[in-house]
Amino acid sequence: MIIVLKHDASPEQAEELRCWIRCHDLEVQTTRGENQTVLVVIGDADRLDEAYIEDMDIVEYVRAITQPYKLAGRNSPDDRSVIDVGGVKIGGGTFTMIAGPCSVESTEQITSIAREIKSAGAQLLRGGAFKPRTSPYSFQGMRADGLPHLIAAGREYGMPTVSEVTDKEQLPLFDKVDIIQVGARNMQNFELLKALGRLSKPILLKRGWANTVKELLTSAEYIMSGGNERVILCERGIRTFETATRNTLDLSAVAVIKDLSRLPVIVDPSHATGHAKYVEPMALAAAAAGADGLMIEVHDDPAQSKCDAAQAITPAQFASIAEKVNALRKAIFRI
Repeated sequence: MIIVLKHDASPEQAEELRCWIRCHDLEVQTTRGENQTVLVVIGDADRLDEAYIEDMDIVEYVRAITQPYKLAGRNSPDDRSVIDVGGVKIGGGTFTMIAGPCSVESTEQITSIAREIKSAGAQLLRGGAFKPRTSPYSFQGMRADGLPHLIAAGREYGMPTVSEVTDKEQLPLFDKVDIIQVGARNMQNFELLKALGRLSKPILLKRGWANTVKELLTSAEYIMSGGNERVILCERGIRTFETATRNTLDLSAVAVIKDLSRLPVIVDPSHATGHAKYVEPMALAAAAAGADGLMIEVHDDPAQSKCDAAQAITPAQFASIAEKVNALRKAIFRI
């Protein structure tokens, strides 16, 4: 951290600030120019409140010189994490397709969808059991009863499974789920993130609809600082003034995350747009932007879906998207 003092700051005031910084077990170096004095804080400056310092009468401004996401950050151009989930790799130049229904509704439903998407090229099966919904009257999922159906369908077709946890008390139920998803509403549920940090299981962390990329990365840092570095990020759209789509898909976040972080990042065009007809163009755009994969909602009968019917596509539509994504990546990335 760099602290630039105002030109009229007295030596006594500067020394008082230096002593306060040292009380936090940090070192401080002082550079005196012709008109200003600059304090350079050495050590873990995150323990200091930047806003508190900037409000001091003698301080002109404060600048952080290290990012707050030391584990999630990227140390070199080649520093990229690859997450291996049951032999399926996410990141490191691979492209991973995750597909399945918004919610598990029955054994027959999830098994039928798993069979269809597997033949179309999906590598992982997603399905919600615990569904946080805006309205208390909406379908909340099969809850604990839904997970065995998802796990059984995944095993039958050789697909690792992905499902969302909504409370840390549910974690014992997810023992056989391969990837635990943290939804947008829980991106800053820090107690949940810390509990996930104590696991060795991969975590799919979705960006909150009103959160910055920096906040997404610092949420990932919560998990990683607990010892679990198997984190996958997901861009799923943010809330803006636009109402034509459910959210606004921020594809620039893919490029920004790739620049700042070593973690793989996938895109969810289903939640981003909220409309099945927009899923294909946004899926192709995400692939072209350099995403490490896609997560797409697929239902064998979208009109009868108990959850987010408008954004679900059919298995046939998914197969078409997967084929076009593969062709696009071959054309752009020469793979």
